[in-house]
Amino acid sequence: MNKGIVYGVGAYLMWGILPMYWKLLDHVPALEILLHRVMWSFLLLILIILARKGWKTFRKAIASPRVIGIYLIAAIFLGGNWLLYIWAVNAAFIVETSLGYFINPLVYVLLGVVFLGERLRSMQWVAIGLAAGGVLYLTVSYGALPWIALTLAFSFGFYGLIKKTAPLDALHSLTLETGLLLLPALGTLIYFEVDHQAAFLNINLTSDLLMFGTGFVSATPLLLFSMAARRIPLSMVGLLQYIAPTMQLMLEGLVYHEPFTHARQIGFSLVWIALAIYWGEGWWVRRAKDPQHSTE
Repeated sequence: MNKGIVYGVGAYLMWGILPMYWKLLDHVPALEILLHRVMWSFLLLILIILARKGWKTFRKAIASPRVIGIYLIAAIFLGGNWLLYIWAVNAAFIVETSLGYFINPLVYVLLGVVFLGERLRSMQWVAIGLAAGGVLYLTVSYGALPWIALTLAFSFGFYGLIKKTAPLDALHSLTLETGLLLLPALGTLIYFEVDHQAAFLNINLTSDLLMFGTGFVSATPLLLFSMAARRIPLSMVGLLQYIAPTMQLMLEGLVYHEPFTHARQIGFSLVWIALAIYWGEGWWVRRAKDPQHSTE
C-alpha cells in the first residue's frame, strides 16, 4: 500500500479520537490550551531534530525569507484552526466540528483541481457529487449557517494546500510553523501567569500533565498528515479525512450519548457510499493498469 495512504489513515485516526483528549481539559481556557500546544509541540520537534543530528540542516533549510513567509502563512492557518477546534469541542459543538471535517475533503478536492491542476475521472466526480450531497443534507438539517464548520474546513484546506506545495519536509515545516508561533505563545503564557489567569501549575498535576501532552497529540498526527500530503494527491488526502469526523460522530453517540438522528444517518450514508465508489474506482483503475500489483 502507498505509504502516503498509511500516513494519512494514521493521522486521521488520531484526530478522530482527539476530542476525548480536549474534553479532559474543558476546565482550561481554549486559548491557554492552544499556547501549550504550540510550546510543547515545538520543544518535542526540536528534540527530534537534535536527536537525529539535523540542526544544521534545519537552519540551512529555513534560511530563506521566502520560506519563512510561506510557513508564516501556514502557521496562521494552523493556529487559527487549532484555537477554534479546541473552543468548539469544549463548548459542546462537536457536531459542528465533525461537519467541518466532512466539508473539508470537498475543499481539498476544490483546491486540488483549481490550484494544482489535479484531474478527476468521471466516477470520481460521481463520488464527489454524492459526498457533496451528503454534506449539503447535513448542513441543511443542522438548520443554521455552520460558521464553525466552514471556518475549520477552509482554514485546514488552505493549510493542506500550502503543505502540498511548500519546499520543506514534514518535520522541518512543522517545527518552523510552531517556532514562528512560539514567541507570541510564550509571551501570552507569561502574561497569564503574572496576571494570575494561568491554569498550568495552578490546578492539579493531572491537568499539568495533560497540557504537557498536547505537544505529542498535536505534533504526531500533523507530522503524519504532512508526510501524506507530499506523497498522494490532495483529493485523496481529502477523502481520507472522512475517517476523523466519522469517528467523532461515533464518539458523540457512544461516549457522549448524543442521538444519531435520521438526518445524520442519511448524510453519513451518502458520504460513505461516495467513499466506496471513490476507492472502488481507484482499485479498478490500478488493477487494469497493473494486474499483478493489484493482487499483492
